[in-house]
This record gives sequence, structure tokens and C-alpha cells, in this order.
Amino acid sequence: MELHTIHTGYFKLDGGAMFGVVPKALWQKHIPADANNLCTWAMRSMLIEHENRLLLIDTGIGDKQSDKFFSHYHLHGDMNLKGELAKRGFALEDVTDVLLTHLHFDHVGGAVDRRANGTLEPTFPHAQYWSCERHWDWAMHPNPREKASFLSENLLPLEASGQLAFVPREDRWNRTMFNDRFPGLEIFFADGHTDSQMIPVISYRGKKVAFMADLIPAVAHIPTAWVIGYDTRPLLTMEEKTLLLKTAAKEEWVLFFEHDAQNACCTVEQTDKGIRLREKAPSLEHLFRS
Repeated sequence: MELHTIHTGYFKLDGGAMFGVVPKALWQKHIPADANNLCTWAMRSMLIEHENRLLLIDTGIGDKQSDKFFSHYHLHGDMNLKGELAKRGFALEDVTDVLLTHLHFDHVGGAVDRRANGTLEPTFPHAQYWSCERHWDWAMHPNPREKASFLSENLLPLEASGQLAFVPREDRWNRTMFNDRFPGLEIFFADGHTDSQMIPVISYRGKKVAFMADLIPAVAHIPTAWVIGYDTRPLLTMEEKTLLLKTAAKEEWVLFFEHDAQNACCTVEQTDKGIRLREKAPSLEHLFRS
């Protein structure tokens, strides 16, 4: 099994929105803002290669939206989903599975492409797209707080294609769903950011690597109270972070960050101030080499 980091570009979001009640005097020491209080964030996906299967976790924001839409997010960088796959010797047609941690536009936008004739089709023609039925229903009947993050053009073409499937949820974990496709891949369900966000945890080279999605977007969000302002249930996010981080510290997991512009991953440790950063790295390869 091999893990590949797939960069799909950078965007900007308001620093206050990304740090909630944490004062700017504290968070700007970690992630500085520009003159408009905007901070740069990555859109980093993961590709899991196992035998004849390829699983892509999240797809970035895509490129099918209007210029007006993109103007709000200041996309930049020369990376894109198709190009990053090609660098690793893969085409869109090679991807067999796409796991969508949740359905906000910066995670699912690249899952659907606008063809030359204007139709919207799944970007990966041979892939099974995996969501959670509870979260899908949440997105189909959105609350006012999240409505702007669930875009029909990112979701309805997946449903219409017949390529959409669901990861069953009965409890906090689903440890068996992908055993036949990607051995060692488990799913942790988190409800603080949005209902039934999926956090994939994969066994890799003797360690576990957790794709943190929006539960912990960046190294700066490791402290329990540092939760993002977009969370629908911030107190629950704090509980979920504590649960996962205690296990990560005890078992020496690697945390993989989707949105940290500087750090792709890190390890954590227990301190007298709680769980804190142990070692950070700009790439998975760097951390596993060390």
C-alpha cells in the first residue's frame, strides 16, 4: 500500500471564521492574515494505492463554478487535481473509489466536472463515490447555517450517475467497511463540524494515519478549544477532538491535514497542558523518512 499527497491548490478564508472565539492576537502567531484578515489554506487530498485500486479522499473545490463565486475565495497556486494525479502516473479513469469526508464545496467540488457541452458529470467515470447516508440527507435538507456550503451542482450529478454509495453508520466507528478493498482503513464519524463527517484512519507502515478533514484543519487547531467558527456544534467538536487526540498521542498516530498551508502532517503528545504538537512535517514522506 502507498499513500500519495494530492494538492489541489490554495484558497483564502477569513481568519476569524477559521478560529472562532480564539483572539486574533493568539491565532495570527501561527497563521498570519493579510490586510483583509484573510488567511491562506491548502486543499490537500490523499490518494491510497492498494493493488489494482485507487482511493481518493476529498477532491478540493474544483473549477466549474463562476468567476464571481471563486472571487470570494481567492484561489491560487499552480496545482490541480488532474495534474497532480498525472504526476504520479494516474489518470482520472484510474480512480476506483472516492471518499468524501463531507459535502461542503471545498471538499467535494472536484468530484463533478462540467463537460464541454455544459453537462455536469462525475469527474472520475469509473469510481464509486462514498458518502454517509445520514450526512447526505443532512446536505439535501440543509440548515440555514450550512446551506451555502452544500451546492446542488456538486451533489445531484453524483446521485443521478448511479455511482454514489454510502458508508453505513451505526456507532462512532465503522472499522470493517473497506476491509476487502483497502485493508486497515477505518472511519471515525464526527458530528461537531457537520453531521456525520467521516474521518478516515488508515494503517500504513506500522502506524495509523488519520485524515483530519475539518475536525482539525491545521496544526494550529490542535488545542481543544481552537475550533473553527463554521462548526455547527462546537462543544461536540471539542469532545470529538479530545477523544481522537488522546488515542493519537497514545498510539503515535500521524495526523494528515487537509487545510494547513505549511504542514501536511504531524504527531502529537500528551503534556501537562493537554495534547500538543510533537513533530510537524511538510509532507508524509518527510515524516516517515524520519
